[in-house]
Amino acid sequence: MTTSTKLTTRRVAGATTALILLTALNFVNYIDRYILPGVQEMVKGEFHASDAEIGSLTTWFMLAYICAAPITGWLGDRFPRKPLVVFGAIFWSSMNLLSATVHTFGALNLRHAALGLGEASFGIFAPAILSDFFPAQERNRVMTIFNLAIPVGAALGYLIGGTVGSHYGWRAPFYVSAVPGILFALMILFMMREPERGASEVEKTKIGKADLLALVTNRAYLSSIFGYAFITFCMGGLSWWMPSFLHRVNGYSLGQAGFTIGAITAVTGIVGTATGGWIASRLLKRNSSALYLVSAFGCLASIPFALLTFFGPSWATLPSLAGAEICLFLGTGPINAATVNAVTAANRASALAGQLLLIHLLGDMPSPLLIGLVSDHSNLRLGMGVTTLALAVAGVILLAGGRFVKRNPVAA
Repeated sequence: MTTSTKLTTRRVAGATTALILLTALNFVNYIDRYILPGVQEMVKGEFHASDAEIGSLTTWFMLAYICAAPITGWLGDRFPRKPLVVFGAIFWSSMNLLSATVHTFGALNLRHAALGLGEASFGIFAPAILSDFFPAQERNRVMTIFNLAIPVGAALGYLIGGTVGSHYGWRAPFYVSAVPGILFALMILFMMREPERGASEVEKTKIGKADLLALVTNRAYLSSIFGYAFITFCMGGLSWWMPSFLHRVNGYSLGQAGFTIGAITAVTGIVGTATGGWIASRLLKRNSSALYLVSAFGCLASIPFALLTFFGPSWATLPSLAGAEICLFLGTGPINAATVNAVTAANRASALAGQLLLIHLLGDMPSPLLIGLVSDHSNLRLGMGVTTLALAVAGVILLAGGRFVKRNPVAA
């Protein structure tokens, strides 16, 4: 075996190891995040909270999340990302463990906000690391694999929250979810190497002020993150309130609601994410705008399913919910690949920080609270219906965004 072959084999092994470990940690990340929605009806009962107060838990989580984004983006463009990922994972796992010890609603809110600080680092650094391991033509596939962890992790979070919580109280699931994050963080520390910044790029670049300023005029990048923000508005509202919707509107027990939402999210997430990534990969051979078009189609196609879920007869709730989620998950991999392809290696962490800031500021930070407010003044059906407006806006933005890809030399 030649020296060149050995180096290539080593690079492939290192990239594969990074993809496996970061995807596993992403899986745990979403388990931790969706424990609370699985037990929120129990939390609401213990603390006598309104729907608006329950929704505010996510608002404060996301506020901390987005406040950390500029700092983590700056750090990620200047310092090694691996130790930052490890620290963030250990921190958020520790915060999850502390959830089991709180006895006031204010303390739970504070702890949930602190969880956002730890998770913010991972949401920026992991895609940037993977983009340095894999070239542009492979990123749709890589981001699709990485994001398959989202529905599966969320599903298990619902399941653990609803099932364990219904048997042992709402605090018990947080003990269960805290340990895996620490274990995977240690595996990353000892088993994953830090890639050279921009290693997968044809041209090496150095960061400068011009690179950061260029983000605000990069229309392909802005279209991807604003479109993603309105998708996140819908998905954030759905993920937070659907267990309560099944419990209140369809009469499910808390355990049944958590199990049902978890099962539907796992299956539709895998099917939708894998299908969307495959379709985008095929279309990219003929159309450079495919990443945007697949995501736009998913948004618009999900609207009738969502309306039937919220306002249709009870027998239609679950099949229409599955249809809506499959359509939404079609764009999970493509929209993230579109974002990282729209920028250079020099400002990728900052670009991802900007994405994280906007998708949560406009997306799942306000949506659970807004749904809760509408529910307090009318009912949960109308509250959930607000999310369909966001889907229409997302579809229009992404359709328009596809026109800017050819003008962006990195996105081709």
